Amino acid sequence: MKLATLPDGTRDGRLVVVSRDQRRCAGVADIAPSLQRALESWDALEAPLRRRAAELERGGVDGAAPFEPRQALAPLPRAYQWLDGSAFMTHLRLMALAGKRDPEAATSRTAPLMYQGGSDSFLGPAADIVLPSEDDGIDFEAEVGVILDDTPMGVAAQDALRHVRLLVLINDVSLRHLSPVEFKSGFGWVQAKPSTSFGPLAVTPDELGPAWNGGRVHCPVRIRLNGQPFGHPDAGAMKFSFADLVHHAARTRSLCAGTIIGSGTISNDAYQAVGSACIAERRAIETIEQGEPRTPYMTFGDRVEIDMAGDDGTSLFGAIDQVVRRHQS
Repeated sequence: MKLATLPDGTRDGRLVVVSRDQRRCAGVADIAPSLQRALESWDALEAPLRRRAAELERGGVDGAAPFEPRQALAPLPRAYQWLDGSAFMTHLRLMALAGKRDPEAATSRTAPLMYQGGSDSFLGPAADIVLPSEDDGIDFEAEVGVILDDTPMGVAAQDALRHVRLLVLINDVSLRHLSPVEFKSGFGWVQAKPSTSFGPLAVTPDELGPAWNGGRVHCPVRIRLNGQPFGHPDAGAMKFSFADLVHHAARTRSLCAGTIIGSGTISNDAYQAVGSACIAERRAIETIEQGEPRTPYMTFGDRVEIDMAGDDGTSLFGAIDQVVRRHQS
């Protein structure tokens, strides 16, 4: 089942089911007005939502309309919680090497890294990335993520995937020149992590077929920067699976329905062949191999496209396609 949120003048938007070919959608206001409401009562509402999706496939829904992914909001335009991991060891190793830190210490962890980000305002797939200054080191980060239902404290890793209801595509926008300043404060990121962006579709795990295996999405993410290929690393290379990430996040507290957990920047050992999923990693590789970074961070007017397709070439989550713009105060 594919779900999306369309604008309706409210903060949480209007939930719709989307056809498998992503051309049509149908409202579900009589079932759940918003995705958050659906997640809070998922056990009761999943079946009627799936019936509406099946009716849409058969062409039997009155009021069905064309689906325009660029008009969609983030599936959850705001969320009670957004947690982002760092589950790809290649990324951690490269960043450590470039920063002259011990790569073994960075990659030998027995528990995943994770931070809590701002979740009060997420960006839709075609929303401009509006920021105050190019000097802050504007970067994209291509990730995949999961959305949970109510998840109990202390959930075991082997039980954690039962609480994964939906998967999403993410652009975790980062301001690289602000990150080290905030990191050294000892409190964490605030200014360095502006609003995160999402692909238009939130999909149930069964929509991914065999690509969803072992709590990982085994598909390459494809990134283009200003129309040029930037990278296509495979998201299945996570050291820590989403089961591990959910288990880690829930160790000392329960997680409420609508919690989003990200994979962290997708990265592969074969980075020379597949490229990277963020500019910072490419700059790290350049520093290691050439002594200095050469790829600039994004400037106003730059465009980033992020997508992930299944074996049949169909986009799994719809594309993220964003342009960086200057904030006008």
